Amino acid sequence: MAKAAAKKSEKLVPLGDRVVVKRAEAETTTLGGIVLPDSAKDKPQRGEVLSVGEGYVRRDGKKVALTVKSGDRILFSSYAGDEIKVGDETYLLMRESDILATF
Repeated sequence: MAKAAAKKSEKLVPLGDRVVVKRAEAETTTLGGIVLPDSAKDKPQRGEVLSVGEGYVRRDGKKVALTVKSGDRILFSSYAGDEIKVGDETYLLMRESDILATF
């Protein structure tokens, strides 16, 4: 019971135009079956949106909702976002404008 309560309190809620992303796992072997050491693994540039902010406010005062939603699979640039560690998990916190595409 205590672990479940701790997990709920550790939920990240992004503000404004930011989204929380869980990065996809890095490949551990090549297509030819060669096992890659940790130093040779590239960080994937894809992931899944876990939560989204409320949107951003335009200059005229109107609030604009974000186009991505929880559960979307996305592509982003190599240096997009900031890594945030919550408990044992590592997430990316990035602006919606850092997202290149959904798939």
